[in-house]
Amino acid sequence: MALPPPRTAALFLAGSTALLVIGARTVLLAPAGAPAAHYACLALLGVPVGAYFVIANWVGWQYFRNS
Repeated sequence: MALPPPRTAALFLAGSTALLVIGARTVLLAPAGAPAAHYACLALLGVPVGAYFVIANWVGWQYFRNS
């Protein structure tokens, strides 16, 4: 299995860094006791959690099919 091209790796690194910075900024700069601030975190975390869910289900299905 070959490594991805440097451009793809840089794109993933930039996206991960942006997600970390935006999420940390949302959590750390939110006013104390503001419940609406957590919905922004939910929107940001929905994409990676959804991707993990899809990948985990696909791996489980492949394991089930090949057993």
